[in-house]
Amino acid sequence: MLKTLFVFVWFFFHPVHVTITSIDYVPETDSFKVFVRLYKDDFILDQKLDGKRLENNDFSVDNFSSRSIMEKYLEERIIIKVNEKVLKGKLEKMVLEDNELSMNLEYGSGKTPRTLTVKNLIMTGLYKDQVNMIIVRINDFEEGIKLTSDLTEKTFVIK
Repeated sequence: MLKTLFVFVWFFFHPVHVTITSIDYVPETDSFKVFVRLYKDDFILDQKLDGKRLENNDFSVDNFSSRSIMEKYLEERIIIKVNEKVLKGKLEKMVLEDNELSMNLEYGSGKTPRTLTVKNLIMTGLYKDQVNMIIVRINDFEEGIKLTSDLTEKTFVIK
């Protein structure tokens, strides 16, 4: 239900600068599967804001250059902490379709989450009206939040 709502919001609000991030805990591997969707043109503008110039438009996980750029970008912009420990993600899949970049990442945690803090800085320095939609699923816990340029971080307490 929430995922359908986020997809609707995604298509409806592009002029208002929206990204979607879902974070799903996988207890069998003590890891998190993370999905991120953003617009390529916004990503390129955000990179230019940081003084970076992208030479290659091949946004695929198999392209070492684009993979490296995107992993660094996401590492700087999406900070996930479990029980106050910062996790590092690995880009597993990246697809560009109709200006939308969709990425799948995996974050290892090593512990059962009691708290999960998400800081999302994607394009918050670029657009004042930036909205970063986040949905977190851990076991029976599910919650969505709208982060903005003014509110970039949220801590979820898992019960």
